[in-house]
Amino acid sequence: MPYTFYLYTMIYSFKGAIPVVHPSSFVHPQAVVTGNVIIGKKCYIGPGAAIRGDWGTIIIEDGCNVQENCTIHMFPGTTVLLKKGAHIGHGAVVHGATVGRQCLVGMNAVIMDDVVLGDECIVGALSLLKAGEQFPRRSLIAGNPGKIIKKVSNEMIRWKKEGTALYQQLPADCFESLQVCAPLPKPQKISAMPPEQIYKRWKKK
Repeated sequence: MPYTFYLYTMIYSFKGAIPVVHPSSFVHPQAVVTGNVIIGKKCYIGPGAAIRGDWGTIIIEDGCNVQENCTIHMFPGTTVLLKKGAHIGHGAVVHGATVGRQCLVGMNAVIMDDVVLGDECIVGALSLLKAGEQFPRRSLIAGNPGKIIKKVSNEMIRWKKEGTALYQQLPADCFESLQVCAPLPKPQKISAMPPEQIYKRWKKK
């Protein structure tokens, strides 16, 4: 099923470099993946994401998610690395950086060139991390420019991993149930269970 699905996605070779996507990962048909890109197991790449490995390499390790409208790119000769379980929120930009294991990058944050995020860091929404900055493990970073405001707690990491687990399940759910369809002209009684009965509400800690 996954390989048949990818016949319809926007995945492109560049100068002979062909992206590698593990069959357990889901790349939305409206995402664009180009060139020297490696995507590991159980990753989710959302619609509108642009992952462009033309001038360098992009490695996305197992269990990562790159959500809607994110951009991942680099200056020439650079490798972008998202380590296992990295969670890249809607609209974020990662340019030439290394994102550690189990990090969370908030919505519309910008991670500039040669930034290194240690494992289990959390970057606040709309933050800007300047080029070349390095942040130790479990830093909670926010602002423009981004600064460490405190240490990430065990409870924050537990909350982060719960959210990431939803995205690690999402590829299988998409392969099973995502279909192109025409919209209904008005609400109808349907047999499918509504999302609020499938997904339990959870709160930030």
